[in-house]
Amino acid sequence: MDRNPCVILFMKAPEKGCVKTRLAVSLGEEIVLDLYRCFVEDSIQTIVREGYELLIFYDPPSAHSGISQWLGERHPLLPQSGIDLGERMQNAFRRVFSRGRCAAVIVGSDSPDLTSRFYHEAFAALRDHDAVVGPAHDGGYYLIGFRREAFLPDAFAGISWSTPEVFTRTLVTLRNCGRSVHLLPPWRDVDTIEDLRALVLRNGETSFSGSASMTRLRKAYGPAGIP
Repeated sequence: MDRNPCVILFMKAPEKGCVKTRLAVSLGEEIVLDLYRCFVEDSIQTIVREGYELLIFYDPPSAHSGISQWLGERHPLLPQSGIDLGERMQNAFRRVFSRGRCAAVIVGSDSPDLTSRFYHEAFAALRDHDAVVGPAHDGGYYLIGFRREAFLPDAFAGISWSTPEVFTRTLVTLRNCGRSVHLLPPWRDVDTIEDLRALVLRNGETSFSGSASMTRLRKAYGPAGIP
């Protein structure tokens, strides 16, 4: 797609006790902190390898120095702003569209093995659809995107985040407001130990088997990759 579409990566500062808390219950905070860093690095590698412009929106806003030391300044590092996840995503879209991007998608750091075909399909769909959404198995979504002229802030209003109704309510809002929506294939985020086991099982013989995430798991737990 032309006119510089971009990928917005939402991430948290890698601080012990503040990332992947449900996973930490099973594995402990140290290994989960390492895994979270790997998840972010693997996500960045996939996006950059495909040549998409990447903007990294981090939280909390005070974390710029530490994130800059970790990831460098190759890609813009921008603070998230807003009182909840919906407002932060809404503001991120506003910011990139105000800078002239023709289309943008937001992904989180919960899907480190999301392959390039999902990004390709998302941006291809935005040539003739207003929005694109990737449903997650837990009822949320792993990706959402818009064409600039069709951006709908109301898609992020009145949502009870981290509940099984997020995707359904978002889709209803988009369609009720007359937006044409392309749905990507369902995907499974990594939030729990069961999700992590699923990630390992689906990547035994994929290119992701050599990723930072899988390498860290094998280092900690051996060839099986998980306890």
